[in-house]
Amino acid sequence: MKIYGLKTCDTCRKAIKALPDAEFIDVRQDGVPQAVMIKAQSAFGEALTNTRSTTWRSLDDATRAQPQADLLAAHPTLMKRPLIETHEALYLGWTPDTRAALGVTP
Repeated sequence: MKIYGLKTCDTCRKAIKALPDAEFIDVRQDGVPQAVMIKAQSAFGEALTNTRSTTWRSLDDATRAQPQADLLAAHPTLMKRPLIETHEALYLGWTPDTRAALGVTP
């Protein structure tokens, strides 16, 4: 299992603590592999982009209009997080549904 996120993100820290055997990948430093990003875009569509983030609010309209893949490659902190990859599926966010699917009790 892999957790893609930011080491400074409180939600990512909760996921890391609850899933201690998972490998953590900091998207700011290491990025997200292209194959995983394509799969995530296919699974989550526009929900993959965090339009409530400080980074998003700082972008001009022309930049926001770029294709999602280009935008996330240039600004990895725009990705909603954490993105959790298992052998079977991808999960976005640390929601009650994600925790239940991963067998994490509150």
